[in-house]
Amino acid sequence: MSNRTIFEDVSSDEKQKPALTPGGIDKGRRGARRGIRIWLGVMFALVVAMIVVGGLTRLTDSGLSITEWKPVTGALPPMNEADWQAEFAKYQEIDQYHLLNKWMDLADFKQIYWWEWSHRQLGRVIGLIWAVGYFGFLVTRSIPTGWAERLALPGALGLAQGAIGWWMVSSGVTSGEGMTAVASYRLATHLGLAFVILGYLAWFMFLLGREERDLMQARRQKEQKLFGMSTGLLHFAFLQILIGALVAGIDAGRSYTDWPLMGGQILPPKPFMIEPLWKNFFENPALVQFIHRITGYLLYAFAVVVWLRGRRSAHGVTRFAFNAVFAGLSLQVLLGIVTVLTGAPVEIAIVHQGVAVLVWVLILRARFLAAYPIVTSIKGQK
Repeated sequence: MSNRTIFEDVSSDEKQKPALTPGGIDKGRRGARRGIRIWLGVMFALVVAMIVVGGLTRLTDSGLSITEWKPVTGALPPMNEADWQAEFAKYQEIDQYHLLNKWMDLADFKQIYWWEWSHRQLGRVIGLIWAVGYFGFLVTRSIPTGWAERLALPGALGLAQGAIGWWMVSSGVTSGEGMTAVASYRLATHLGLAFVILGYLAWFMFLLGREERDLMQARRQKEQKLFGMSTGLLHFAFLQILIGALVAGIDAGRSYTDWPLMGGQILPPKPFMIEPLWKNFFENPALVQFIHRITGYLLYAFAVVVWLRGRRSAHGVTRFAFNAVFAGLSLQVLLGIVTVLTGAPVEIAIVHQGVAVLVWVLILRARFLAAYPIVTSIKGQK
C-alpha cells in the first residue's frame, strides 16, 4: 500500500458519490402541475359564471321554467314550435304560473326558460370538462403524486350539486300547494355547495402554483394564530352567504328599504308572526333580512380584528392579502346597504352576489398565505 497524504480521498476506487441536485423533493412527483392548474382555472371561471347565472335565474324568477330533470336529453332545448308549446304546457301546470305568471305568453316563457336552461347547461359543461381533464391526466399519468383523490373531489361534489339542484327545483314544481318559488333552505344548500366547490378549486390552484419543496419550507413559517383567525373568518363569511341565500329565496331584500333601521325600528315589526316559531327564521322576510344585516355587522367587526392581526405579519405578501380582504369586505358592506336602499334591483343584487364570490376567494388566498407564507428579503426578492 502506498503512502497517502492526509488530503487524499480514503476510498480505494475511483467511484465518487453522486452529486446532490436541487429539486429532489419534486423529482418524480411533479406531474403536469401547470396543465392541471389551467384545467382547474377553467372550471373555477365556469363555476363563478354558474353562480352569477344562477343568481340571475333566481332574481328573474326563472328557476321553475323547466319542470323536469333530464341530465342528458335536457341538454337540447326545444327545437321547433311544437316542442316550445309542450314545454310551456308543462309550466302552465304548476303553481308559479297560476299564481304569478298567468299573463305570460310563449314569448315571455321563452325568456325565463333560457335563463334556467343556460344555468343547467353550464353545469353540464363543467362536468364534461372535469371528466375529460381528470381521466385524461389520469391515463397519461400526469397527476402529481398524492393528487388523484383530491382532483376527484370536484367531480364528486359536482355530481352531488346536480342532484341538489333538482331537489331544490322540485320543491317549487307543485300543483295546488301554493308554491311560487323554490324552498329557501334548499336554495341555500345549493348555493353553499357551489361556494364549497369554488373554494376547493381555488385552494388546489394555490397549492399547485408552488413547488412541493417551496411549500415544505413555507410550512415551517406558518403563522398559526393568523391562520386560525382567517379560518374563522372563512366560516363566518360562509354562514353569511347561506343567510344571503335565504334572503334571496324569499325576496326578503325587498321587504324593508330603509337603513339603518327597519320600518323605523331596530327590530322590524312582527318578527315572529309565523307559526310555528322556528319558521320565522327561514320564511319571515322581515326577520331573515334583520338576521342578514346583524350577521353582516358582526362579520365586518370580526374582519377588522383579523385585518389588524394580518397587518402585523412579517411577510409583505401576506399583509397585502389581508388588506385586500378588508377592502373587498368593505365594498361588500357598502353594496349591501345600497341593495337595501334601492329595493334590491336585479343589476345591483347580482353585483352584490358577485362581490361575495370575490370576498370568498380573497379570504381563501389570505388564509393560504398565512399557512404558506412567501418569504421575502429586505429588498423584496424571494
